[in-house]
Amino acid sequence: MAELATIARPYAEALFKASSSDLAGAGAWLEKVAAIASNPELQQFADNPKATPEQVLGVIAGAHGSSLPPAANNFLTALLENGRFTALPEIAKQFRTLANAQSGSSDAVVYSAFPIDASALGTVAAALEKRFGRKLQVTVQQDPSLIGGIRVVVGDEVLDTSVKARLEQMKVALAAA
Repeated sequence: MAELATIARPYAEALFKASSSDLAGAGAWLEKVAAIASNPELQQFADNPKATPEQVLGVIAGAHGSSLPPAANNFLTALLENGRFTALPEIAKQFRTLANAQSGSSDAVVYSAFPIDASALGTVAAALEKRFGRKLQVTVQQDPSLIGGIRVVVGDEVLDTSVKARLEQMKVALAAA
């Protein structure tokens, strides 16, 4: 994976510099297009030497549901012509990291055993921002294996208050006794 990250870095940095006047807009279309580009069938189609960049862009625009901004078309064309389309999800990840660094925020993933409603998520997000000392872009993923509670991942920091983690702690304590 280090190779993919190395390939993606200059593209993410170039897009970040080029879209400095509208980071939110560029981030929005980049996230959507990266999600579309992660489809293995689309990647296989894009890697086909008989498929032109225009054909691949047509498929992406169709999946996107609307026409892409000119900057998106230019960026995707450059990726396709240089054979770097498979790096698009990693480019989006690195772009988001650069944008977060500029705004002083971080991505946070909250894993929960059960769905979290919007008001509870707002309360949790406020507490997490206070705990981690920065603005967080919170996303929620459901993980039934946690049994209860939440597990929060912010960069390389993990806050685990799940029932599963507490059971593991008890197991270690009992085994040590």
